[in-house]
Amino acid sequence: MMIVIVTVVDILAPPSVHLGPFLVAAPAVTASFAGPRTTACVGALAVSAQALVAVVRTSIADLNHSSQLIILILMSAFAISFAARRERHERELSQLRSVAKAAQEVVLKPLPQRVGSLRIASVYLAAESEAQLGGDLYAAARTAHGTRIVIGDVRGNGLEAVGDAALLLGAFRGAAHRQADLPALMAFLEGTVSSDLDDPAALDSATEDRGEAFITAAALDIPDNEPVLHLINCGHPSPLLLRRGHVRPLEVRDPAPPLGLTEFMKTELSEEEFAFEYGDIVLLYTDGVIEARNREGAFYPLAERVAGKADKEPDALLAHLCKDLMRHVGGHLGDDAAMVAIERVPRRS
Repeated sequence: MMIVIVTVVDILAPPSVHLGPFLVAAPAVTASFAGPRTTACVGALAVSAQALVAVVRTSIADLNHSSQLIILILMSAFAISFAARRERHERELSQLRSVAKAAQEVVLKPLPQRVGSLRIASVYLAAESEAQLGGDLYAAARTAHGTRIVIGDVRGNGLEAVGDAALLLGAFRGAAHRQADLPALMAFLEGTVSSDLDDPAALDSATEDRGEAFITAAALDIPDNEPVLHLINCGHPSPLLLRRGHVRPLEVRDPAPPLGLTEFMKTELSEEEFAFEYGDIVLLYTDGVIEARNREGAFYPLAERVAGKADKEPDALLAHLCKDLMRHVGGHLGDDAAMVAIERVPRRS
């Protein structure tokens, strides 16, 4: 349509008016959304239109029209080259997305929707639109008497954070069903994280001061046949308990330091017990949720926003919170965010 309009107007315009240079916009615009073949076809059509204008108005041998034809041919060639490069980059980006998705499925495996007496939902929101995973993590494991769940947040970002998250998740999955109690499991995870920070290869990292690396984490042990949960919190935001429309944080009396810092902050890992009855929901989250700011700089009021939705099932609750959180920040998170909602329900017969 652009080529037709410019050609018709150029033919009907006075001899002193030349609109031929505007034809270069056709292949240039096409290169922004189409491939090199389509761009070449549009470029050829534009060159043909310019030749038609030259024949009708004077002749192709006219210096003005011949110059316009040469310039149009060169600009079309540039547009075709740009379209080819853009198409190649899109293929590379698609491959990277596939690799990132595969890595996410290996490192951050989806949590089961139903396990034992629990109904579980989880969500991961990446700060970067093209990213699939970062330093936030969560995992679940079955034991002989219940379910253990961990959520954590690695300090920093980039490949180092992903590597630390993968390390902790691997250690949790390998030991969660073998450790006798929750303090022993967390002590094992602390030893795994600390030993990795002492690795000479980690100390040689030039991108981050590994001596300041740590992981905040909260671990829950939920028995199948008791209406309670056991919690150890290592510097992580306190989980929220949703019960009959009311919300309260599960704040432990003696929180432990983040994993990787016990060398500097000696403490005993002790679990605390909280009531967790049928119909209750425990919401786990990372600081990317509560530290998300709107345009005025106000933090996201998670407890306030979840208070009126305490009667929702885990999937519906997280769907609501995701939409509300993205609305609060204007569609762009400043940090990765993860949430896990756990509801106690009667066991299947």
